[in-house]
Amino acid sequence: MGIRLFNTLSRKKEDFVPREPGRVGIYVCGVTVYDYCHIGHARVMVAFDVVVRHLRARGLDVTYVRNFTDIDDKIIRRANENGETIQQLTSRFIDAFHEDMQALAVLKADIEPKATEHLDEMRHMIGELVAKDLAYPSDGDVYYAVRNFPQYGRLSGKPLTDLEAGARVAVGESKRDPMDFVLWKGAKPDEPQWESPWGAGRPGWHIECSAMGTKYLGQSFDIHGGGLDLIFPHHENEIAQSHGASGCVPVNYWMHNGFVNVINDQGEAEKMAKSLGNFKTIRDLLEVYSGETLRVFILNSHYRTPLDFSFELLDAAKAGLDRLYTALRNAAALLGEKMPRPSGVAVDLESLPEGALLDTAERFFAAMDDDFNTPQALAALFDAAKSLNRAVDDNNPVTTAAWARLLQGLGGQLGLLAMEPEAWFHSAGKSAGGEDGLTPEAIEALIAERAQARKDRNFARADAIRDELAAKGVKLEDTPQGAIWSYAG
Repeated sequence: MGIRLFNTLSRKKEDFVPREPGRVGIYVCGVTVYDYCHIGHARVMVAFDVVVRHLRARGLDVTYVRNFTDIDDKIIRRANENGETIQQLTSRFIDAFHEDMQALAVLKADIEPKATEHLDEMRHMIGELVAKDLAYPSDGDVYYAVRNFPQYGRLSGKPLTDLEAGARVAVGESKRDPMDFVLWKGAKPDEPQWESPWGAGRPGWHIECSAMGTKYLGQSFDIHGGGLDLIFPHHENEIAQSHGASGCVPVNYWMHNGFVNVINDQGEAEKMAKSLGNFKTIRDLLEVYSGETLRVFILNSHYRTPLDFSFELLDAAKAGLDRLYTALRNAAALLGEKMPRPSGVAVDLESLPEGALLDTAERFFAAMDDDFNTPQALAALFDAAKSLNRAVDDNNPVTTAAWARLLQGLGGQLGLLAMEPEAWFHSAGKSAGGEDGLTPEAIEALIAERAQARKDRNFARADAIRDELAAKGVKLEDTPQGAIWSYAG
C-alpha cells in the first residue's frame, strides 16, 4: 500500500498519486515576518518538514516551496513603531526564522519566495481575473467578485448563503458585494506602494500565494499545506484566484495541521496566537529545552489533532529522547569505534533481512504512509531502542550495530537523533545542571574521584560524590563499562 493522506477538500483519506510520476510539488504558507515565531508556527513547520522528509524517503523527487509574507498591515505598523524600514524589519525576522528552524532541525525549503519580489506575477494574475470578469477595480482597489466563482466555499464547506449572513463592508471599502475580497489595495499616505494598471498601491495578502505557487509549481500541483486557521478565508480565496485565472484545479491535496492550545484561566483550551497574547516564542522555549525536545513534543501528536501545550509534556518529550539516546550510548560503549554514525540516508527496507529489524522498519514506514502518523512512528523508534538494549545486554556486537544503525536511520527520517549520545546528555539538560557552574570537565573529574573511592572501598566518599552531583542536577548510572552521566532536568 502506498501513501495515504487526509485531503481537506474531500474530508477523507485518499491514496496519494502525484500528478507526475516520481515527482511532487508542495507549497506551504510561511510566516508573516514582523515578530519572532511561536510554538504554533513551529508546529506547522515541523509537521510539513516531516511530510517532505517522508516523501523523499519513499523515493519521490520533491520540490518544496514555503513563502515569506514581507508586506502586510502588521509589518507596516511594526516598522513605524520601531522607526525602521520595512526591509530592515523583515530581513531581521527572516534571519530569526532561519535560526529557529535550524534549532528545530527543520530543513530549508527548496524555494523560499518573498511577496515583494513577485509583484509582477501578482499584477499579471489580477489582470487575468479582471479580464475574465472575476475581479473589478473600484476607487484604486481591485476586488475579487466572489459570486462569479460558483465553486467558492467548497474547501471550507461554507455555502454562499452562510457567508452572506456574516459578510460586512468595512469603513473605507468600495466593494460591490460584502463577500468580495481585496486583490490590490490603493496607495495610502506613508505606506509602501508600487505601480499597477489600477493605480499605485500594494497587493492583498491572498494573491501572493496564488501567484508564487503558480510560478514555481505550475497551474496545478500536488499538495498545499498550512494551519487550520488558513482554510477560510486564505486558502478558499487562493482556490478562487488560481482556478479563476487559469481555469485549472490548482491543488489536488489540501493538508492542514491542528492548532496548538493552551489552557486559559477558566480552564478552557484556546488556540495559541499572538492576537490572544498567550503564545510562547520558540526562542523563549529554547532557553530551557533543546530544539530536538520541542520537535518530539510536536511529533508526539498527530499533525491533524489539537496539540495541548504544557511544560509537563515538554518534560515528557525530553525523557523520551533520553531513553533513545541512552540506548545509543550503551551501544557506543559496547562497539567503540565500530559504532555506526548517523548517515542522513533513509532506511532501505530492501536491504534489511527478514526478522525483527525489518518488522520494526516496516511498522515505521506503515505509520508514516498512513497520513504521516508520527506517534505510531515514534512508537516504532522506542521498540527499536528496546531491541538495541537487549542486544547490548547480550553482548552481541553484530546485532547491536544493526539495531543502532536502524534506530539512527529511522530517527533521522523524523529529524531526530543526529547528535552524539554523550553530546546530548551533556548539553540537552543545561537548564538543570549548567546553572550551578558545574562544567562537564568538573563532572568527569568527580566521577573519576568516585571511581577511585570505590576502588579504595571508601564508599562514604563515593556516595557523597553521587549526592553532590545529584544536588547539582547530574544523574549517574553505573554500567559494566563504567559510570555514565546526564543532566537530570
